[in-house]
Amino acid sequence: MSTEKLPDFPARPADGHKGTFGKVLAIGGSQGMSGSITLSALSALRGGAGLVQAAVPVAIQAIVSGVEPSYMTAALPSDDAGRIASIPPHSRIAELCQSATAVAIGPGLGRSQQLDALVGWLYTTLAKPLVVDADALNALAAMHGRADSPPPKPAGPRVLTPHPGEFSRLTGQSTEAISQRREDLALAFAAWWGVVLVLKGHRTLITDGKRLAVNTTGNPGMATGGSGDVLTGLITSLLAQGMPAFEAAQLGVHLHGLAGDLAAAELGMPGLIASDLVRHLPFAIKSGGRLTTPIGF
Repeated sequence: MSTEKLPDFPARPADGHKGTFGKVLAIGGSQGMSGSITLSALSALRGGAGLVQAAVPVAIQAIVSGVEPSYMTAALPSDDAGRIASIPPHSRIAELCQSATAVAIGPGLGRSQQLDALVGWLYTTLAKPLVVDADALNALAAMHGRADSPPPKPAGPRVLTPHPGEFSRLTGQSTEAISQRREDLALAFAAWWGVVLVLKGHRTLITDGKRLAVNTTGNPGMATGGSGDVLTGLITSLLAQGMPAFEAAQLGVHLHGLAGDLAAAELGMPGLIASDLVRHLPFAIKSGGRLTTPIGF
């Protein structure tokens, strides 16, 4: 059941160009939560995607675009709370998705009935790979209703990245029960929903309901706001470069943890912040996914 072999990083052919390495569309952000989607977009760039676009409410577009000139931004209508407003029938987002290779939704998104509907629409209609995180997971949990009811049917490859609290809302299981039966519950959920599940935490689990990988990289310094947003961007980047969903999730989780280990070796764990993970991703990738520097803890 356990899958231990780490996938190779996507090849970089000599005649490749930015289109060769895929385009990531990251949807999210809201007033006061611009950092989340920014971290995801930065991580997608550092993860090797040829193009990255962050689709954000117009209320925060200037903030997001001012952080990094290497990604693009797309302004979406804002509601009174600075979240993405209802755009029936999501025509602008549909247009953006058409040119994307892989899509992420959730970081900094916030919650509203309109946003829940947007998440459900993307999940059930978008044929391209989709990574679902943060409040987009809570929207799926609201859609699902009861733990024994049939889950929404995905229209394409899906990677869900819950922490235990989000997984509790998706399954109806308590966090205590989840901690005691992580592997069994993760396998059953991934099989029932037809997704790749990344159940975050110490020894993060990655499963498609048949295969199971247990991650061994990472450290307690990564328990900081924004760390999950970095992981979302990285997995989406690997999907955009053509990796299958399970392999992209497995390699993304490993490299994310390795970047954290390299950052902790340099900076120590207490002061580690999420942007340190982004800065260390190139070194994690350059190492071939293997730790080459003693980390000393």
